Amino acid sequence: MDLYTTTSYKLSRDLTRAYSTSFSASIRLFSPELRLHISAIYGLVRIADEIVDTYDGPDQRQLLDGLEHETKAAIKRGYSPNPIVHAFALTAKQYKITNDLIVAFFKSMRMDLSPKFFTQELYETYIYGSAEVIGLMSLKVFTNDEILYRKLEKGAARLGAGYQKVNFLRDIDTDATGLGRWYFPNSSFETFNEKIKDSIIKDIQKDFSAGEKAAYKLPQSSQKAVLLSIAYYRALLDKIAKTPAETLKSKRIRINNAQKSALFLKAFSKRNNSAS
Repeated sequence: MDLYTTTSYKLSRDLTRAYSTSFSASIRLFSPELRLHISAIYGLVRIADEIVDTYDGPDQRQLLDGLEHETKAAIKRGYSPNPIVHAFALTAKQYKITNDLIVAFFKSMRMDLSPKFFTQELYETYIYGSAEVIGLMSLKVFTNDEILYRKLEKGAARLGAGYQKVNFLRDIDTDATGLGRWYFPNSSFETFNEKIKDSIIKDIQKDFSAGEKAAYKLPQSSQKAVLLSIAYYRALLDKIAKTPAETLKSKRIRINNAQKSALFLKAFSKRNNSAS
């Protein structure tokens, strides 16, 4: 079992690296043990995303339901024949990632199975399950302390929400024209303009401010990695802010590798200086 568990965590790490170079860079700043567990969380999220975003078979919902069922069962039994689920289940059990967070996550994933325009209520529900709970799952690992967790949970949730909203702005074209999704309430792909974009950006900046305050109170084993991820998303948001709304509707905004490297080196240097 030890070999299977080790291999499962390695597969989660490899999946993370394959799908997100920026997230992988942040993970390198975590302590070695935390890297495994954060990769395990990301791994489960990734395969759920694959079901709703890229798989188009008629049994999409059954596959997602099956993944949720297997995840819950694996946490109880301490084992899954799916190595990505196996790694997540062990992490969830070790760090007491609660069932309500898992249920909320899968609820939001199901909302993506039927493309829709989101009301404010649906938007908030989706953001909570797809993003805030990921921040809370990660916070469970970062703190491993219920008192500290409770102090920082609002900030962690706000940070997760901010990241998701940036992703929405970045992926407007793909979501709307490719997947038939429009997340922002009281607007549409056709009516999206500078005023709406600016309003969303102001909302995100408030999320980042709350999240950053919480990040500075994290243990050293996770603080620098989280601050790097904030720096990355702030840079991405700044680039989005400078991009015309009409351009966002046809072009996915990215941070180039040189800028990513600069952000990482700055964060890595700060970590080394604080450790010395």
